[in-house]
Amino acid sequence: METGTKRKIFLTGSNGQLGRALNEEYASEAAAELINTDVPDLDITNLEEVLKQVQKIKPDVIINCAAMTAVDLCESRYEDAYRANAVGPRNLSIAAAQVGAKMFQISTDYVFSGDTDRPYIEDDRPDPQSVYGRTKYVGEQMVREFAEKYFIIRTAWLYGEGKNFVRTMLKLAETNETVRVVGDQFGTPTSAKDVAKMIHYLEPTQNYGVFHGTCEGSCSWADFAVEIFRQAGLPTKVEYITTGEYGAAAKRPANAVLDNQMLRMTGDFRMPEWKDALAVYLGRPADGSGNA
Repeated sequence: METGTKRKIFLTGSNGQLGRALNEEYASEAAAELINTDVPDLDITNLEEVLKQVQKIKPDVIINCAAMTAVDLCESRYEDAYRANAVGPRNLSIAAAQVGAKMFQISTDYVFSGDTDRPYIEDDRPDPQSVYGRTKYVGEQMVREFAEKYFIIRTAWLYGEGKNFVRTMLKLAETNETVRVVGDQFGTPTSAKDVAKMIHYLEPTQNYGVFHGTCEGSCSWADFAVEIFRQAGLPTKVEYITTGEYGAAAKRPANAVLDNQMLRMTGDFRMPEWKDALAVYLGRPADGSGNA
């Protein structure tokens, strides 16, 4: 890259929670230019279209935030999920290799079965139990095969600007004294802002590979709801229910806790505790102790 020129960062899925967070994260960096695309602008499942756009722009970095994330819908629309979650990343990786761009692929805790009694590290064996998880894992494999310089970032329980669990709970609290929430699935609530910061940290480096990127700590969905209401100062009560009682088309990992081992071992960037990140999201002060 020539001195004085901006790094071109080609972003797919720019209207999603992470896409919006990335735009906010990079807004203050004069040396980077984000080229935003979403469904109306680019069909990532069309190789010819992807190659044409990428060759025209010649980005330094491609960040793929586009995906079919409706987990239950994926069960009945396998081909759509495969195109979005596997073929799309393949196409972007082929294009990235052609122009020498770094490739970021956003993946998920759903690539694991969720049946361990400890957090998953990056080299644990994937064993997805749903169409969503399987297609996202194939997407990872496509990136490994076709991209020359890649970062695969697995995150989970993401919330940001858009539809998410935090906003759903706050909305339910407006009309309900008690909400029923699953208490036997465990993971880590993760702010899209913090994943965006992690990507920004890794992006200029050659620290390639697979990374887990979630906030620190863990809880159940029901615990998460309790903490949301506590921090928001709401009297809403939480009734803990089982996964079976909730009922869903797709199987969810019972243990979706990810350990950010690679991030910890290869750099000095750290994700915050999940309660502190939630406090920031809700506009409250975080004390850095994990007990906001």
